[in-house]
Amino acid sequence: MPLFPRSHPVQKAAASGSGMNVGAKEIGNFTVYATSEARRRAMSIPTVTRARDLICGTISSLQLEEYRWMWNGDDMEQVSQAPRSWLARLDKGVSNNFLLAWLTDDLLFFGRGFLFVTERYADGYPKNFTRMPSNMVTTLDQQANGGVFYGPSKQIEFNGMPVDYRDVIQFISPNQGLIYTTPKAIETALKLEQARYRNALTSIPSVVLRQTGGEPLSGQELADLAAAFDQARINNQTAAVNEFIEVKESFATPDKMMLNESIEYSSKDLCRSIGVPPYLLGIATGSYSYTNSESARQDLYIFGLKPLITCIEETLSSDNVLPHGTGVKFDIDDYLESVTPSAAMPEVEENTQERLA
Repeated sequence: MPLFPRSHPVQKAAASGSGMNVGAKEIGNFTVYATSEARRRAMSIPTVTRARDLICGTISSLQLEEYRWMWNGDDMEQVSQAPRSWLARLDKGVSNNFLLAWLTDDLLFFGRGFLFVTERYADGYPKNFTRMPSNMVTTLDQQANGGVFYGPSKQIEFNGMPVDYRDVIQFISPNQGLIYTTPKAIETALKLEQARYRNALTSIPSVVLRQTGGEPLSGQELADLAAAFDQARINNQTAAVNEFIEVKESFATPDKMMLNESIEYSSKDLCRSIGVPPYLLGIATGSYSYTNSESARQDLYIFGLKPLITCIEETLSSDNVLPHGTGVKFDIDDYLESVTPSAAMPEVEENTQERLA
């Protein structure tokens, strides 16, 4: 649907100099912005990174549309109408693709997101927004409580300074943020990655020399024996040991050293927390399969995208953003529609019934 911006007189948002809105001067001052350490640690895990990019990248690529509820004589229906200018660009300084991606990121990791109104129409409704990073926002009347929030806050601070809550659009996710719900799963994955890294730096011995009798060899003698045995093997010569030395094959295979099974279980655990089907991240899922790109996108929409999409749609449709009876929605038809065979995603696993036939 093409966007035809409405023409309205414009007025500025509340002055940042007032005592209750002094924190507004910090918004947009990127020199004071900081990232969350908990989010940074989570994003160092490949499974979380891929799942986050899949969710945020997809939602940020959808187009926003405006509609109005109309009674058709039998039922209420959504009738498209010319949208306000901000639907094409919520923040004049950046693209919707960028802003919506990071707003979704806040919802995913922190369970809520914030947009600050920088400009309003003459009718009082917002005309321009900018993002307030969730990790820099504090709500004095509503602490995190493990990521459970009870409604919009009326005591908001940004970077430790108060902001007028009437100039803040608050998005509250139906799901708790990942940094609150999966700290142990994230820490477990990080420990496994650290162990894999240590093992990757270690050479895997192919054999172990074990003394079974005779006078115990000193540490230096054992080291010399191992070096001589290894040198003989490198030179393709015959290595000889006496009757007191047993040569045992090492069972430390590369897949065990890299903890492949543990990593796979940890990845599935994180997928359950995030809501993305594991097979979309290249993780084996047994008998569960899909046959084309369309069904894969439907699974992603149902399990991972829909709760966050609905949160953004309903928040931007609230009465403090648009007149009552007017709403905003994402155009998901293009995303969910069938794709041509040439553009279809290659099958990653045969259909279950075909395998059983």
